[in-house]
Order: sequence, then structure tokens, then C-alpha cells
Amino acid sequence: QVQLVESGGGLVQPGGSLRLSCAASGSIKIIYAMSWYRQAPGKQRELVASISSGGSTNYADSVKDRFAISRDSAKNTVYLQMNSLKPEDTAVYYCSADITTATFQRNYWGQGTQVTVSS
Repeated sequence: QVQLVESGGGLVQPGGSLRLSCAASGSIKIIYAMSWYRQAPGKQRELVASISSGGSTNYADSVKDRFAISRDSAKNTVYLQMNSLKPEDTAVYYCSADITTATFQRNYWGQGTQVTVSS
């Protein structure tokens, strides 16, 4: 069984910073791409950033130059450093990872962590 557990969300003022973490645990053989998504109230879930197993990154236009995704393969953990936060960044943030176990490969999701940007 595989679990993804996010942490680091909270309330921050506009212009502030937060760092999200997502740790994968369980019967993991290989972790491929790891990603962060977000879903604001009344909106569809959208990709924020992703990072391949080789370290290649991809960002949504709305967060480029403000957010940075990174991973620590030794800890099976992905991070999202969020700077210059705006009220429109308010959402539940989910991590996702493509993971191979002993039996199959599939996409896993965390439970989500709330980020609220407000004065």
C-alpha cells in the first residue's frame, strides 16, 4: 500500500511564502513524475507544477517565477516553494505521483492541504 501525505499549508498574507511537502511511503519500488495540483472552490483541479524523475520541471503560467518544485528522491518527498503569494492562489493543494510497487504502476494522490492567501 502507498500513501502520500501533504503538509505545510495554512493562512498567509498576500506577498508571503509557504513551503508544501508531500512524502510518499509504503511498498514503493520506483517513483516517476511527482506533481502538485490545486483546486479552488467552484473550479476544476489544475496542474500547478510537475517534476520528472530526472529533475525536469514544468509550471503553470500563473505560477512561473513565483513557485518552485523540487524533490528529494532519498526521502520520496516532493516540495513546492510558493513565493509572492496572491489571493488567487487560495486553493486545496494536492500532490500526485506515478509510483511502481511490486505488482503494478499507477497514479496516487494525497489528501490535500489548504492554502489560504488573505489579509
